[in-house]
Amino acid sequence: MKHLLYFTKRIHNYSGKILYINLICMIFISLLESVGIFLLIPLVGLTGILDVTTKEIPFISWINELFQGIPETLSLIIILGIYVLLMMGQSIFKRNQSVLGAKIQQGFIRHLREETYRGLLQSNWGFYLKKRKSDIINLMTKEIFNVSAGVQLFLKFLSSFIFILFQIGVAFYLSVNMTSIILLFGMILIFFSRKFVKRSMFYGKESFLLSQSYLGGITDHFNGIKDIKSNSLEESHLNWFLPLIKEMEHNSVKITKLNSTSQMVFKVASSLLIAFFVFLSIQTFKAEGAQLMLILVIFSRLWPMITGIQAYLEQLGAIVPSFKALLDLQNESLEARELFNRDYQDVTPIEIKHGLSCRDVSFRYHPNENTYALQNINIDIPSNKMTAIVGRSGAGKSTLIDLFMGLNQPEQGEVTIDDVPLTKDHLLSLRKSISYIPQDPFLFNATIRDNLMIIEPNASEEYLWDALEFAAAADFVRKLPLGLDTLIGDRGIRLSGGERQRLVLARAILRKPSILVLDEATSALDTENEAKIQAAIERLKGTMTIIVIAHRLSTIRNADQVVVMDQGEIIQVGAYNQLAKEKRGMFSHLLGNQMEVSG
Repeated sequence: MKHLLYFTKRIHNYSGKILYINLICMIFISLLESVGIFLLIPLVGLTGILDVTTKEIPFISWINELFQGIPETLSLIIILGIYVLLMMGQSIFKRNQSVLGAKIQQGFIRHLREETYRGLLQSNWGFYLKKRKSDIINLMTKEIFNVSAGVQLFLKFLSSFIFILFQIGVAFYLSVNMTSIILLFGMILIFFSRKFVKRSMFYGKESFLLSQSYLGGITDHFNGIKDIKSNSLEESHLNWFLPLIKEMEHNSVKITKLNSTSQMVFKVASSLLIAFFVFLSIQTFKAEGAQLMLILVIFSRLWPMITGIQAYLEQLGAIVPSFKALLDLQNESLEARELFNRDYQDVTPIEIKHGLSCRDVSFRYHPNENTYALQNINIDIPSNKMTAIVGRSGAGKSTLIDLFMGLNQPEQGEVTIDDVPLTKDHLLSLRKSISYIPQDPFLFNATIRDNLMIIEPNASEEYLWDALEFAAAADFVRKLPLGLDTLIGDRGIRLSGGERQRLVLARAILRKPSILVLDEATSALDTENEAKIQAAIERLKGTMTIIVIAHRLSTIRNADQVVVMDQGEIIQVGAYNQLAKEKRGMFSHLLGNQMEVSG
């Protein structure tokens, strides 16, 4: 339960004194309701209409004196009127408390979402390499709501517990012996109900894992829906899906069975205890009149609250895995934090005068790995020049780019900008000066205008069209039904691959970056679209530092420098024609293989 207590402390820090006001209101509402019920029967007895003796109860005797000399019917009307007013006030009070509770809960949900999301965004790239996207989404949606609901449930548990203490005091005032019996039976039942709480925690963990698997699988499937449809894989995915949802169904039924069984046990125990309690009250304690009736009313209020504690514990047990998972995510993102809120203040992009460099750089993704992803890297990337990085798959090209962008930090050696080591102090300034275009271009499910202006919110219409013209994208945008205001679908699915790449290039140009990084951005394009992208890049040469990871070597003929990598090391550096002439070199070998394939 330590995770529950942690988030309870968090909601206390978030809400402050309002939380105490809400808690007091919850107790006061229960008190008003109980006062109405406790006093109704004895007060009716005061009228004389019902023969209920009240002399043995001091505060009822005092109230009895107030009604002496008042006709019975009028006394009854006054008493019932007071009861109705009391219940009306309790209802109005409860309504306002519910609104206050909702404000606290929803505000806390917003606070948790903001804090968690901010922490995720400020985490380093290595954090995301270890995490599955769907697991994060599951925590940010379903589980974060469970956490907030669990905290609210815990607060209700506290208010019930405090009120039980109050009612126990009243019950002891009326009869120590009978109240002791009630408490003894209650504690015995709660003790033996521990197995229900443990089973609830087990099923809650199982439910969390099933939900995680469900969302992860569904996300993967719909990300690859084109492959599924194209290769007739519907049946195999159904074979995964159907057993999982059946298991989820069984898990939900098991939770319901557990809860209903525990409630059944408590109800049966309650009925037996009531019968035993009444028998004991009459035969042993010789209770009479109002005292017996009040104690029975107190029992009818006290016992459900004792059983309610059991229900709260079961529900909290089922939510504990959500508390643990969210706390683990927050702690992991905190450990992986590379940026802080203050880092975003007055950030000025870096103007690169000489270039980027790696000096004796080695890197591996995990300290326990024996194999280095990069080893002994020494390379200079001159400013305002075009550098191409080539090599076989897995040679370390993208890993090297990630180091230059500050996404990863070298284990040995250093990355420098104009001979100044790249540190966290100017990491954000570096990224503000970079535009990155991946092999699989990412576009939001929004309009073309929205997708462009996310990088430059204040861009004018003319500026947008200039960027589109520069990226050879203006012609196809003009032909779209709504031009810049055309919705392009999820990940830009309504556009062709070439159109998406050109749109992403236009977005990259809008930033006016010092460094443009293209990570195999043309490898999946046809010859015509590739030529358009290449022409646009050629127009950028000399205005910014361009780094290209190239799969098709024919596209980098005009590069100022070609870096050849193999197995995490740089094995050749030089101009395109120079490396092509080195017949024993890897570049010449790769070039020859591509020419054979194209021939």
